[in-house]
Amino acid sequence: MVVSIKDAVKLIGISIITYCAVLVCTMFLNFYFDIVQIEDKIVSEQTQIFYHAQISTAQVICFVSGGCLFITSVIMLLFYIKHYIDIHKKELGILKALGYSKFKIAKNFWIFGVSVFIGSVIGFSLAFLFMPIFYKMQNKDKILPEITIKFHPTVFLYFVILPTAFFSILAICYSFFKLKKPVLMLLKDTIQTSSNLKKPKDNEDIPFIDDLKKNTLKSKKTLVFFILFASFCFSSMTQMAASMKDLSSIMMGIMILVIGIILACTTLFLAITTVIKGNTKTISIMRIFGYSQKECCKALLGGYRPISYIGFAIGTIYQYILLRIMVDIVFKDIDNIPVYQFDFPVMFFSLVFFIVVYEFIMYYYSERIKKISVKEIMIE
Repeated sequence: MVVSIKDAVKLIGISIITYCAVLVCTMFLNFYFDIVQIEDKIVSEQTQIFYHAQISTAQVICFVSGGCLFITSVIMLLFYIKHYIDIHKKELGILKALGYSKFKIAKNFWIFGVSVFIGSVIGFSLAFLFMPIFYKMQNKDKILPEITIKFHPTVFLYFVILPTAFFSILAICYSFFKLKKPVLMLLKDTIQTSSNLKKPKDNEDIPFIDDLKKNTLKSKKTLVFFILFASFCFSSMTQMAASMKDLSSIMMGIMILVIGIILACTTLFLAITTVIKGNTKTISIMRIFGYSQKECCKALLGGYRPISYIGFAIGTIYQYILLRIMVDIVFKDIDNIPVYQFDFPVMFFSLVFFIVVYEFIMYYYSERIKKISVKEIMIE
């Protein structure tokens, strides 16, 4: 088999993102289906207002959170398939040379859907584990009649069966497309980089470190997105979690905080690990020519620092707009809902926390760069 279970397990990042998306969406969609069934029991006008607000909340959360994480999972899956084909292109080229068709090779890539299945099953199971507490939290003032938790096969279909099937088919189709390369191109040693990289002009004197940093960003555009997404999740989720104590509950805040940190750290670790692994030979050559560890880190990782701060700023704006929509539109007719204002102290604390975490990760990987053996790379 071209792709094994062991290869699919490496896509743990997709499993974690899928787990977070399914956990949140399952709780809110299941709550939506259950709350709809008590509509005929609602008589007072105030209760109807609260009922419709809960309906709108479930729809908004499923659409915004689920959609954002779904798009990220798709991009991450396509990135990993391309990365896998680049690493194993010799073996794939040999199979094509032996007469295996593109589809016969590509169909083995369905196994990448296993990562989605694992994440969705865990998220779906934990959602039902947390649902009793979640339902009480959504109706903590007992405005609505008692809501009974029911199992809806449609929810299982939406968040376990269909995502697994979709990602498996997507993996087959995308790998089929990537395998259209001629056999000789697959058998080449070097991995092609983006052909549209701008070369320095003859009269342009760019320092080597700056030029390498610039080209690393251009040749790894998907990783730029992952860094942006990681800082976006950290920023939006940590600041949003701090507001939940007034707008919802402490438990909801803790849940949002944990999910945000897990998503941010997982995506960041995977992105930077890929950068380091993909540039081990470059690092070795730089060290042979006398470049220091600090200069190696600056060339390969330094360009991502501004990207991370841009992501943090976008996340800050996103969480403010989302909470204003929830307070000013969804819950505008509900009594005792506090006015939401931008919290500058929380943003400052979140930014400091983000800088500490980000710089610690950068330091960790700078130590990893120092431990790369030049001898081992050169004899490969």
